[in-house]
Amino acid sequence: MKQFLLIFLFMMTGINVSAQRDTEHWIAPFYASSGVTQSLYLSTDSVTPFVVTVYSNNIALGTVTISKGNPQTYIVSAANISATSTSEGFAVINKGLYLNGEKPFYCTLRIVSSTTHAEILTSKGKAGIGKEFFVANTPSPFVSTGNNFTAGVLATEDNTTVTATWSNTITVSFYGATPTTNTHTFTLNKGQSFIFAGAGSPALNMQSFIGAKIVADKPITLTNGNVLGNFGAASSQGADIILDQSVPLERLGNTFAMVKSRSPNASDIEGGIVVATENNTQVFLNGAATPAATLNAGQWYRISGSDYILQGGTHRNMFISSSKNIYLYQLVSVDGSNATCGFNYIPPLNCFLPRKIDEIGKINEMPTGAGGASATPSGTKVKLNILTEVGATVLVNNVAPTAAEGPYPVTGNTNWVTYALESVSGNLTISSNKAVTAGINGGYSTSGYGGYFAGFSSIPLIAKQTGVCIPGLVLEVDDSYDTYQWFRNDVPIPGANSNSFTPVQSGNYTVRITVGSCPPATTPPYKVFTCLKESTAAKTVCEGYLNIVPAFTSSTQTFVPGTVQIITPPANGTAIINPTTGVIGYVPNFGFAGTDTIIYKFCGNAPEFIDCEQITLTLTIAESPTVNNATIRTCFLESNIATGEFDLTNASVTVQPGVTKKYYPSLTDANNQTNEILTPANYIAPNGVVYVRVSNANGCYRVAVITLIVLAPIKSTVLIDKEICIEDKTTLDAGTGFDGYSWSTGATTQVITDVTVGTYWVDLRTGDCTTRQTVNVYPTKQPVISTIEITNNDITVIVVGGTAPYQYSIDNVKWQDSNVFTDLTRGDITVYVRDSFSCVPIEVTVTIPNIVNVITPNGDGVNDVLDYSSLANKPNLVLSIFDRYGVKIFEGNKDTGYKWDGTINKTKKVSTGNYWFSITWNENKNKTPMKFSGWILVKNRE
Repeated sequence: MKQFLLIFLFMMTGINVSAQRDTEHWIAPFYASSGVTQSLYLSTDSVTPFVVTVYSNNIALGTVTISKGNPQTYIVSAANISATSTSEGFAVINKGLYLNGEKPFYCTLRIVSSTTHAEILTSKGKAGIGKEFFVANTPSPFVSTGNNFTAGVLATEDNTTVTATWSNTITVSFYGATPTTNTHTFTLNKGQSFIFAGAGSPALNMQSFIGAKIVADKPITLTNGNVLGNFGAASSQGADIILDQSVPLERLGNTFAMVKSRSPNASDIEGGIVVATENNTQVFLNGAATPAATLNAGQWYRISGSDYILQGGTHRNMFISSSKNIYLYQLVSVDGSNATCGFNYIPPLNCFLPRKIDEIGKINEMPTGAGGASATPSGTKVKLNILTEVGATVLVNNVAPTAAEGPYPVTGNTNWVTYALESVSGNLTISSNKAVTAGINGGYSTSGYGGYFAGFSSIPLIAKQTGVCIPGLVLEVDDSYDTYQWFRNDVPIPGANSNSFTPVQSGNYTVRITVGSCPPATTPPYKVFTCLKESTAAKTVCEGYLNIVPAFTSSTQTFVPGTVQIITPPANGTAIINPTTGVIGYVPNFGFAGTDTIIYKFCGNAPEFIDCEQITLTLTIAESPTVNNATIRTCFLESNIATGEFDLTNASVTVQPGVTKKYYPSLTDANNQTNEILTPANYIAPNGVVYVRVSNANGCYRVAVITLIVLAPIKSTVLIDKEICIEDKTTLDAGTGFDGYSWSTGATTQVITDVTVGTYWVDLRTGDCTTRQTVNVYPTKQPVISTIEITNNDITVIVVGGTAPYQYSIDNVKWQDSNVFTDLTRGDITVYVRDSFSCVPIEVTVTIPNIVNVITPNGDGVNDVLDYSSLANKPNLVLSIFDRYGVKIFEGNKDTGYKWDGTINKTKKVSTGNYWFSITWNENKNKTPMKFSGWILVKNRE
């Protein structure tokens, strides 16, 4: 159907041309009653070129490289975005688009049918995905089988369950089904879609799905409207594409402004559609105290075009507010023609609108060229509408608008003003020092278009500036706020106070922003994941089997056995995963030697932010060295005869060249390479074993055992200590059976003679070992005459020491075994004693005193005293007198002259009777104790 100039308003209402700036965009499919052509328009503020990839049903369709000043288009096949067969309605299909860029970009889908129909669908990036939506399209007062309503859902994740519920008071007729209930549930995988669509016959069917609620358990995106539709009441002639992308409930608000498009003021073809999301929602226009409508959830209200207010010249705007959050779509047209219908989702006014829209590309172009190529149709006119806060400084491509272009007040809200700039073209950058958004109305011939630029999130959203995951991911929010504070897992990040941030850890990231007098706001969490880490490793397979234990190279997480998978199996062996442990067992093919490669992947055990790693492992299959056990012997050490000093390097454990040998005290140490013996050439140890790890150039090894034997000392059993007379000499014999002798005397014979008293040693050689044996030649201990007892003319010699039996003599010629000599003459005699060694005898001179048996102490001068003063020269001479009871009654000493006069203390005479005497002394020469005893008769005359 021929269309007049259609104006699609790119304002807070209208068709969204350049959309929300983001790194990802999702566009759900739509149902088209007639064939259409469509292209993606992509632009960015990044001066560095980057690639955007276009996907459908998870398959990459192609790429586009964009940069600032260099917007690009990508022609989309109808097979990827639009449904034209009724069999595609009310069914799961594989249509829809997903775009991914390294940096944020704007994306719109511009749709034409030659020059008769046109529309621009603005992608809202992440602001356009969520779990709860209400559907909007336009009503029609006329029956038309060529018109329809459409609501397309696209899943962003696998196993997404979606439930749609619509009014139970109106029967809805869908393409592909006529359900008997007012609800339907279906499941989608990522990239799959589902379209609810129905014809405009009867006319009531066009509005029967308005207000339907769509709920999903995972994020989806919704495209809704009419392709085609006619919401004018003046004529049933004409139709146009009426289409836009919706936003989820959490992005809604309750304060809005719209700028009128190019229809006459009295035209019923403009205005708006309000859809309530909660019961008892009041809708107010231009600050009125009385609500224009009160709605329950899912109910809708059409705002009349006559509610716009003239603010100056031809500039008209409208202020809309509500008691609860609502959807608002602006209805637009050109010259009041039913053939130029369109609508745009209007985002709410809020403090957090951006300060700059940079940049909107090719605003005067549409895909009207051959095959959908971008072109500027003849007669195109584009009007730019700007909404900003009062007192803002506004620039368009760095040029301030004229006074005639604005600002104009908004009735009912003194905080906002609007601008209108005629005949703009090319690429636009709109900036303000306060919150700003902008839209355009454009058209050519019989078609028109429009779009809205930003503000689809009432709270700012974090977007990827570049990258996808850590490392390389850079996050950002708009750079138009006053302050920024980034958080990870609700913990502030010190110094993270700009509009962008480069995370180095996975987690939930948010940013708190402030602007002007608005209260601080915190963005919804942005989940940051680490990239799949790709690393390389190398191992050697030595024994024909290798256990490959997955382990992260940098992550602190523990790998989960069930996540281990072999990406590329080895070409020259077999690799099997143990499902319980996750360990990969590798066995090379029989007889294979060389290199093999296996690529495996595994993931960690974090509850949400899971690290994964893919390792390319190069295996070198090589033989291990051939080894044999060995035994080495060494002589004992003199310092500790239980040990010896071994040269472990002399142990012959292999004959293969080019190997490395290291020595360890245990088999565990050898395998683990711990506690290495660092001085193997002089290793001191007792009997036992050590282990040698023999490695070749490939790192393969085997362990050999070295048995250590300490050769114990061998001593002579016949060489023992001797005793001889000190004046004698003897012979020392080391015995037979030795390979050599070396005496401390210098002799090298088995026997040495003429050995005097002393200490000697001999080195006894047995094989390579030498045992030093020490022998002592002791002087025999001489006997000692301890006492000589003299009784009358007899003496008894008491001997100690030496070696019995003893022999005794008084002339050193005749010897007797008895120690008693009798009938000796008075005076000095010499006593000789020798022991069993018959060494030079010891001798003692002894004096045998005269014997006095009677004294008569009567003073006659004869035998008056017992007198032994002749012995006074003897050392320690003592004379003692005892009564018959053994009581000492007198002691003669130097003071008494060694004489006794028969008294006690020279005062009292003793009674006549027998008394005992004892005389002790030491001989002068050798101090031998002497004892002379006997009895004496004392006769006292009264």
